[in-house]
Amino acid sequence: MAKVSFNNKNNSFFNSLKVNVDNYFKENNIPKTGNASLYIKTLVLIPSAVLIYLALVLFPTLPVFVLITLCILLGAILASIGFNVMHDACHGCYSSKKWVNDLLGLSLNGLGGNAFIWKFKHNILHHTYTNVDGMDDDIAKSPLMRQCRTQKWVPAHRFQHIYVLGVYAISSFAWVFMMDFNKYLKQRVINTPLQKMSVADHIVFWVSKLLYAIFYIAIPVSVYGWGAWAIGFATMHVFLGLTLALVFQLAHVVEHAEFEMVSGEHTQIENAWAEHQVRSTANFAPRNRFINWYVGGLNYQVEHHLFPRISHVHYQAISPIVEKTCKEYGLPYNSYPTMTESLMSHFRMMKALGEKP
Repeated sequence: MAKVSFNNKNNSFFNSLKVNVDNYFKENNIPKTGNASLYIKTLVLIPSAVLIYLALVLFPTLPVFVLITLCILLGAILASIGFNVMHDACHGCYSSKKWVNDLLGLSLNGLGGNAFIWKFKHNILHHTYTNVDGMDDDIAKSPLMRQCRTQKWVPAHRFQHIYVLGVYAISSFAWVFMMDFNKYLKQRVINTPLQKMSVADHIVFWVSKLLYAIFYIAIPVSVYGWGAWAIGFATMHVFLGLTLALVFQLAHVVEHAEFEMVSGEHTQIENAWAEHQVRSTANFAPRNRFINWYVGGLNYQVEHHLFPRISHVHYQAISPIVEKTCKEYGLPYNSYPTMTESLMSHFRMMKALGEKP
């Protein structure tokens, strides 16, 4: 396994930033974990998903357009549960109580994924080696997609800015039924061995996958039959996949984000870890209240990557501190004013990366 390290000899930026951010929490006497707004959001999102599911199962005679609309809403709400509840819980910042984080982290299993594998590939690999080709699984879609210039080019990439929407639309389906199993059976993420799973972790993996098949396939098929189920299931996953993929792509695969690559047995990245996070990450739509609420503060990706153990409910408040400190140290603070501008940047970049080198 290749070893990647950062040049952390000069860490004055992050040391200064941590002091500034810590002072904010001390002066306001608030914890870094979630607060009432997050708990209320949880009590809105999870029951909403359950009620929509029950409506779909219990009232199959509703008009078709109503059923399709409910499938779309279910996909959108499941994505928001992932952004808000699961994400904070799996990062250990939903609550100060570990058991609460562990329990709500399993909401990912309810979406069809696996919390254990996600924590390893996201918390450890993605957050440590952000945009490092060969380590970060979030940009490891080659040869299907070319997401940085160090990845191999193939002729199909000339059209990737067009077909990526189709890839994003099936991404959650592929995650649930293919990628999780691939990582589980190989016990590795790209070239990095997966952390050792306990007996309980193995049991949770298989039981949750079985329960997903029962609740999302067996029960609906018994109500609707295979054809109608397939339409509704596909509709839900298209909206779930598109939403998840686009939000995460806008954080790192945009024009101002920087990339690195693994080269040889030992790669040392020139910048300190915190500086690398700032350079490889971008915010979007920071003033849009609905987007901030819906995506669980993941539009403040710079803050999230610097402080993944701080709940997203605090990102908007600490963002001026982060931006000011970045400017003081001559570092970029990548932020797109609107989601539209960020989307345009992403697709321009995908088009540019699709051109033959």
